[in-house]
Formats: sequence, structure tokens, C-alpha cells
Amino acid sequence: MMMQFAGITCVTALFFFVSFSAAAGTFHETFRDGKLEAWQTLSPTDEAPGSWVVVNGELHGVSPDRFPRFIVTGDETWDHYTVELDIKPLIKHGVGSIFIATRVKRNLGIRCRIGDPIVLKNGKIQHKEIILCDYGHLDSRLFRPFYRELYPLPRLKKWVHLKLSVQHNILTFWINDKQVVEPTVIPDPGPGNGGFLHNFQTGGAGIGLANYTARIDNIAVTGDNIPNNGLAVTPRAKLATTWGNLKRF
Repeated sequence: MMMQFAGITCVTALFFFVSFSAAAGTFHETFRDGKLEAWQTLSPTDEAPGSWVVVNGELHGVSPDRFPRFIVTGDETWDHYTVELDIKPLIKHGVGSIFIATRVKRNLGIRCRIGDPIVLKNGKIQHKEIILCDYGHLDSRLFRPFYRELYPLPRLKKWVHLKLSVQHNILTFWINDKQVVEPTVIPDPGPGNGGFLHNFQTGGAGIGLANYTARIDNIAVTGDNIPNNGLAVTPRAKLATTWGNLKRF
């Protein structure tokens, strides 16, 4: 009986695994076609929009000052997924950050950054290289931090692989396959908390720059409700992404 039960358990587990795998999808973007039709840009109000163009099959982004500028894709119904990409910072124009964003709706979302922001703490100015995760308005200063740790900036003209996962209310972040933010609870903003009338449970994905010029490639979004081989763009949510061969570091 024990062996029979074990066999049934294995078959059940296999069936569950196959069913789960079949439900998941991966959404790819390699910019090889030179088009950005499935992407939207977010820039600060009353500031220059920055630049996002495809150059030699890679996305070339320019954010000329300290204000974050994003390019986003996906669907407002995306919920639990992982987004990853290769990025090569070319020029650092000043105090800046490189962002990876998730659950983006309009100008709201969850983001993690690698940067060296200047902050005021206990009346003293601090300027340190950090990882910072927060949620709120992607293109303004209205956000709520929930993770902060010292971490060195990526080297210029070197490819780095970023990977961000949001599963329910848990966020995890990797850099070059090293887990740099262990599974961390995304705090519930609550109704009207900090002016955020948003639950941050669903939305598209994006990349952001502040005071950087960079190249981006090999974007992938993988999750249970992510469609394979393209995205049905709707008037309500026009957002997209992809997987290619990783850059060799």
C-alpha cells in the first residue's frame, strides 16, 4: 500500500507540474525588428522626455538629468510574474539610478533601483550607492520605500543582468543571478495611504533611467497569465516584452 500511495503521489505531482508549466507563458522582446509599437514612455511633468530608440537591435535609452524616465510594456491584468533584462550603462551624467519596474498602471508601480541618490537623514546629507525598492508614482517623488541596502553601482560599458519577481505580495531581486533582495513583503499601502489610491497587485513591466545613458536588450516576462508569442494590445492597457540569449558578461 505504501508503494502504491507513493506512485499515486508522484503521478499527481507530475500532473500538477505539467499543468502549472502549461499555464505559464514567457513574453519576449529583443528589439531585432527595430519597433517600439508595444511600448509607452513615462517622463516627469514639465521635464524633457528623454530618448528611447532602437540602435543595432538594442534599446538605447537616455535620461539626461536626475528625474526618472521609464519605458513600459505589458497589460494591466498581469499579476504574478518575473521580469528580467540585460542592461549596459554607457554614460553616467550625475547622481543617478537604473530602475526595473513591475505592476505598472498609468504612472504608478513597484520599482527597484541601483543608484547613488542624495538623501537627507537626521539633518545630514548622505550620498551612497544602494539598492532601493519602493512603490508609488514612477515619474515623481511620491513613493514609499520598503527596502534599502548598500550595493555598488554597475560598471560602465559592462552588461549586467537584472531580474525582479513579484509573487502575490512578495518581491525578490537578483543582479547577475545573485539574489540581492531576499523575498520581501511589499507593504499594503492601504486606502489613501500617502495619497496612493492603488493596490499594486497588477500591471505591466518597465525599465527606467535617471542621469544615465544605457543599452537594454533581452527582456523577458514570465508568469502564469503571460501570453506567449505576442501581446493583445487593448486601448485600456497598451504595454510588451521578451527573451533572447543572455549577454556574455
